Amino acid sequence: MATATWADSVEVPRAARLHGTPALPGDKSISHRALLLALLARGHSRITGASRGDDVRTTRALTERLGARVRERIDTLEIDAEGVDSLDDPGPSPIDCRNSGTTMRLTAGILAGQPFPAVLDGDESLRTRPMRRVVEPLRAMGADVSPTDAGTPPLRIRGRRPLRAIDWSPTVASAQVKSAILLAGLRADGTTRVHEPVPTRDHTERMLRARGVDVRVTGDGAGGSIVEIGGGQVVAPHDELVPGDGSAAAFWLVAGACHPDARIDLTRVGVNPGRRGALDILREMGATISERPHPIPDGGEPIADLRVMSSELRAVDVDARRAVDAIDEIPVLCLAATQARGVSVFRGLGELRVKESDRLAGIVEGLTAFGARVALDGDDVRVTGPTALAGVTVDGHGDHRLVMTFAIAGLLASGITTISGAASVAISDPGFLIELERIRA
Repeated sequence: MATATWADSVEVPRAARLHGTPALPGDKSISHRALLLALLARGHSRITGASRGDDVRTTRALTERLGARVRERIDTLEIDAEGVDSLDDPGPSPIDCRNSGTTMRLTAGILAGQPFPAVLDGDESLRTRPMRRVVEPLRAMGADVSPTDAGTPPLRIRGRRPLRAIDWSPTVASAQVKSAILLAGLRADGTTRVHEPVPTRDHTERMLRARGVDVRVTGDGAGGSIVEIGGGQVVAPHDELVPGDGSAAAFWLVAGACHPDARIDLTRVGVNPGRRGALDILREMGATISERPHPIPDGGEPIADLRVMSSELRAVDVDARRAVDAIDEIPVLCLAATQARGVSVFRGLGELRVKESDRLAGIVEGLTAFGARVALDGDDVRVTGPTALAGVTVDGHGDHRLVMTFAIAGLLASGITTISGAASVAISDPGFLIELERIRA
């Protein structure tokens, strides 16, 4: 999985026009899960189109350390594994999750049902992120999981077999927490249930079903959902075709909608109902986006080709419930709001304070530097538009979502924009800056 490398500072001139078809990385969330489920399956699995970002490379390395054999053939990963009951003991040295919270949280669910101890650690950024949300349900299932006193990594895990089935209501709407519990539930004695007041993306449920696991989802009568999984089930090998990353697509959708001379096509984009929040919010703002769906394979993900054109945008009010489905795209949606008529409000964004950086502070600081009118009120962001943006030197805080947002802002702003911390784009989309130059040219 070779990838491009970048200097830590890049310059982005204003674009006279934006026309073309930028290549998207494979969906990051699906790529993580496909690798981990291939590890749990006994036999041969294939993953075509997986993300080449650093986070997914981290998950690949972890699966190999736990016993999977992974070979790369052009755009396909070939994985052979012995199944969930035959994982390798990683020994006393920590498993390095680097910058990937998804890797750490989902793997904690797997290791909770293993007979050996393990330590999950990461880089300086990952060591600041909250882990009690996943530690508490795994402890309730009988695993011994110990974070630091601050509830952060490293995580020391001593598993139990079998685990106890639980009924759990997460305190934070998180597909990662739900997925960790479901993966642990595979090794539990009985039926494990996760009650979600706000349903989160269902990649794990779809992918488990495609691998022969019975996962049931029912409504709770109040707009939420209950996800059930029975313990002791076998994960079958599977060939996964990974769609284009919907979060990566959102940056191009904003660029096309906001630029006065734009037509951008995006092919084979994943439009999972829990991942299309940004797409639907942009349409509510008046963005001209067409969508041509592909047939959905059994147990697969909804996929569509998208086209975005230059648009006249209007303000939007996004409540906390809707923000869950667009949480990774909030920075670039705030950028779109700077070009919309009226006052846009994005509510209940506290989760953004504990990402790779404090994204709430980064959004306000960065967009204000461009000349936008952006204010932070508790966990809500207010953006008044439209505003003409001016090129500036801005700090991306080593956060890939902020760097990508500021790069799109640079395409719209007068003059030249210089972004520090730009090497972090490799976390999710190593080809982003190449595509940026190609589409701008």
